[in-house]
Amino acid sequence: MELTSLHPTGAESAEKRVGMNQKLLKQLIRQSLAEDIGSGDITTRYSVNPSLRARGVIIAKEDMVVCGLEIVKLVFKEYDRSLRFKAACSEGAWVRKGKIVAEIEGKVISILPAERTALNFLSFLSGIATKTYRFVQIAKGYKVKILDTRKTIPTWRILQKYAVRVGGGGNHRWGLWDGIILKENHLTSLGIKHKKGGFQETILRNLISNLKKATAKKIEVEAENLGEFLSIARCQPDIILLDNFTLSNIKKAVQLRNQYFKSIKLEASGRINIKNIRKVAAAGVDFISSGSLTHSFSSCDVSLELIV
Repeated sequence: MELTSLHPTGAESAEKRVGMNQKLLKQLIRQSLAEDIGSGDITTRYSVNPSLRARGVIIAKEDMVVCGLEIVKLVFKEYDRSLRFKAACSEGAWVRKGKIVAEIEGKVISILPAERTALNFLSFLSGIATKTYRFVQIAKGYKVKILDTRKTIPTWRILQKYAVRVGGGGNHRWGLWDGIILKENHLTSLGIKHKKGGFQETILRNLISNLKKATAKKIEVEAENLGEFLSIARCQPDIILLDNFTLSNIKKAVQLRNQYFKSIKLEASGRINIKNIRKVAAAGVDFISSGSLTHSFSSCDVSLELIV
């Protein structure tokens, strides 16, 4: 199965696919190669005949969604432009254990130094895409979008969010510049929410009104319980984030929204996992966001085997 409808076509470059300009992408690849190779691969340098050529196959060692093929190609080409790379499946393809996903051909002294960096990109991004795909499949049949969060590795956000898209998920805001979410600390610092209890709806209502005049961005507000949910809903934000709500309270929030606040979208987040995501989706929320897609996934097992 291939997820070709969920991401750009194979004819597009890595730059278009990922959303990272070529200069930044190459810089990241160069830094990654330098980190691993340093002053040189001394094992290969002192043990392999410089004229020896081989074909290598990259094999999926488990069932997985393949993500990062174009980046793997760029890694090998960055090290030695004479290396020949050929993808054996499409980006976003679901493959079974043992499937050859790509081939690389050329001098062994060029393949081996770049091998680990290339595989690291592939296994890491495929891990995110695979977990996202599983979440999406479990929630299938309900009108809910599975989203990532900002819980990403610094400097890797674009790549991680790309992998989420390849897996069939969607991207939440890219950064603080890309959306307004009033969370607990915002509400507390503005005097809207008090630790001893109480919620100042008037202050929040005025704030949301002013924000709507100042920006076209959607305005989202975090609620930690049903009481806060009702107070926030009466202030008419675009989206309410149901943070760590129990399933029972998610259902109650959805019922209240459907009855009294039909224009407001609901996002569930916190403690979402493979075991409960379908129940949360069935509750009727519009979005489910999970930081685990990019911070608690398992890299996929892939290997490169040379045929001399």
